Amino acid sequence: MARFLVVPQWQGSPSTRPMLQADGAEAIAGDLPRAACRTIDVPLEAGEMLDTGIRRYSSLRRVQDAVAEALADADAIVVGGDCGVAVPAISDALARHPNAAVVWFDAHADLHTAASSTSGAFAGMALRAAAGDGALGAPHPVRMDRVVLAGAREFDPAESDLIASEGITVISVDADPDAFVEAVAATGADAVYLHVDLDVLDPAEVTGLSDPVPFGMTVPQLTAAITALRARFPLAGASLAAFAPASPAAAVDDMGAILRIVGALA
Repeated sequence: MARFLVVPQWQGSPSTRPMLQADGAEAIAGDLPRAACRTIDVPLEAGEMLDTGIRRYSSLRRVQDAVAEALADADAIVVGGDCGVAVPAISDALARHPNAAVVWFDAHADLHTAASSTSGAFAGMALRAAAGDGALGAPHPVRMDRVVLAGAREFDPAESDLIASEGITVISVDADPDAFVEAVAATGADAVYLHVDLDVLDPAEVTGLSDPVPFGMTVPQLTAAITALRARFPLAGASLAAFAPASPAAAVDDMGAILRIVGALA
């Protein structure tokens, strides 16, 4: 049975209603086997920036340390919360699989630093942090040439410049599943970490999104890509984040799609 680490972190979100992402993590956990889930205690307080340029930094640091400690005890699929929860999970995976690639399914690149971000929200810096940059940078970072951006379709200029300078691979929404496999194989990776931010999906697929972007993937496209990657590479780790249902009833409406994605990851 797959194990799940539930991290209802909201402090990294740029949303005006960030705690909806904590509600989303808890809603997903409610539909997972209770015996397979462990939940990280997330501070209630927003936290302080502490001269880092990252909003709510102190609380984010506490959660990041707690996730790292929990994953040191047992492997688990991480369920957020905002997508900052993936950073300690990626670091844990790279400690065990130093040649792993990261496939980042997300409508956004999340490649900002505190200096380039206009919001100071850590979610927009998460992938850059997973590569080791910034005050919350991963101790075991992924190399930029082993990052594959999957389904991303909204980039800020600083992110586009980094993608070009680092040669980061970007795979389009409508790519064949084999394209994801070929992209990872081209990095020379011997394992893969899969992160899914639910806004990689088209808003018609899941309504509980804080920052929906049109023309996203369908659930079958996403699960087919995940299945193809898992068939070709050992799974170093996985995370799913950014479910922000407006109400418990809305969470129920979206849960079928989300559980299909969880099933593909697990």
